Amino acid sequence: MISTPAPPALALSDLRFAYARRQPDVIAIDALRIEAGERIFLRGASGSGKSTLLGLICGILEPRSGDLEILGQAMHTLSAAERDAFRAANLGVIFQMFNLLPYLPVGENVMLPCRFSTERARQAEAAGGEQAEARRLLERLGLDAKTVWSQRASNLSVGQQQRVAAARALIGKPGLILADEPTSALDADSRDAFIALLKEECTASGAALLFVSHDGGLAAQFDRAMDLSEINTVGAKEPA
Repeated sequence: MISTPAPPALALSDLRFAYARRQPDVIAIDALRIEAGERIFLRGASGSGKSTLLGLICGILEPRSGDLEILGQAMHTLSAAERDAFRAANLGVIFQMFNLLPYLPVGENVMLPCRFSTERARQAEAAGGEQAEARRLLERLGLDAKTVWSQRASNLSVGQQQRVAAARALIGKPGLILADEPTSALDADSRDAFIALLKEECTASGAALLFVSHDGGLAAQFDRAMDLSEINTVGAKEPA
C-alpha cells in the first residue's frame, strides 16, 4: 500500500499584501514552501516585512492576492472565524512580545491552546494529560515547573516568559510552529540550548518550524535558511 505524502506545512505563491488599497505592497513573494517537519531559518531585518508575513501565515491578515496554504488548507476558503479555529488547532506561535496573559498563572498560560482547540486538548491528553504535558514542556525548556507553575506570568523574567511562550506554542502538537525572535532575551549559551530543545520537540511531534530572527549567525542550526529581503521583492517597508 502506497502512503500519501504529507502536505507541505506552508506553501504560498504570488502572495501580495498592502495595508490599504492605494498603498504599495509590503509583501510580494512569488513562492515559499516549507515541507512537513522541516526546520527553516528566516532572516528578517526590522521593517523587512517579517511581522506582516507571520500575520498572513497566521490568518490574522488577508492577502491582496495570491495563494496561501497551511498544512494543505487553502486559507482563502475560510471565514475569519474558521481561520481563528484553524490557527488555534494547527499553529503554535511564539510571539516576539510573548502575548502571555499576565493575570493567569504560568500553568494556565501553557495550557491555554487546549482551551481553544479540542484537537490540541486531545493530543495533550494522549501525551499523558494537559497538566503533565505542560509541566514536561516547561522542564524541557529549562524551567522548574514546581516553582513557576502557580506564579503569574507577569512576575517572571523576560527570559522565563519566552520559555513559557514556547511551551504554550508546543503543547498539543500543532503541525507548524512560528517563532518570532524567540531568543532575543537569552545569552548565547542559553540561546543555543533553547534552539536545540525547540528543534528536538518539533522533531518529536512532527511539527515544521519557521524560526524568524534578525541574527543571521543562527542560520547554520537549521535545515535551510533564507533571507526575507531576497524573497520579498518589494521596496516598501511595513509600518513600525
